[in-house]
Amino acid sequence: MTSLPRNTLRSIRLGSLLALTLSLGAVPSSRAQSPDAIIERAASVWSDVRTIQGTFEQTVANPLTGGTAASHGTYAQQRPNHLAIRFSSPASDAVVADGTNLWIYLPSSAPGQVVKRRATERGSAPIDLTGQFLDSPRTRYDASDAGTRTIDGHAAHGVTLAPKAGISAPFTRATVWVDDDDSLIRAFEETEPNGVTRSVHLTSVKLNAPIDRATFRFAIPKGARIVDQTKG
Repeated sequence: MTSLPRNTLRSIRLGSLLALTLSLGAVPSSRAQSPDAIIERAASVWSDVRTIQGTFEQTVANPLTGGTAASHGTYAQQRPNHLAIRFSSPASDAVVADGTNLWIYLPSSAPGQVVKRRATERGSAPIDLTGQFLDSPRTRYDASDAGTRTIDGHAAHGVTLAPKAGISAPFTRATVWVDDDDSLIRAFEETEPNGVTRSVHLTSVKLNAPIDRATFRFAIPKGARIVDQTKG
């Protein structure tokens, strides 16, 4: 058998090694980027968050009326039971949890009415704006891949969550978009039990900065009728 020159053999070996390296690199790291791994990483980061505040955009679609409403505003949250969502459009709408009670004031859809609930009541309202998806996600939800997208210049992976049988959740299905760099949820879409779909984009996020306690106080508008759901 004719032997090949040493340089030729070396070229073949290097070529084979390069081909092997490229083929390995072409295989996606499904373990590192699996839906369960992504959502667990987001939950781990969320466990260190004490306060979060920023701005948002929201679109709500109601299949019963066929209507769609867009809004935007500010949000502030201090874990575990303080939340303030105040809308710039529509003006005056607000959802505020003061640590004891949750106040829902939406004059754009229910003029002159304030709903009062317990702030600790799971599923009564988005008391935990993004943390609702990160409470023991592996045991509460089935996770599946929703692809990738870019949000405000940041690469993000999508994870679709469906509550496991017997699990109570404020949504029947949700897709959360987790930032590849810091593992924060930057946007989410959810379908609520009544069929309403809600899409939220967090246009700015600020973590663990002090928040004035006055932010979580709700002043009942003069003449408003209170629907008290804390009793009974």
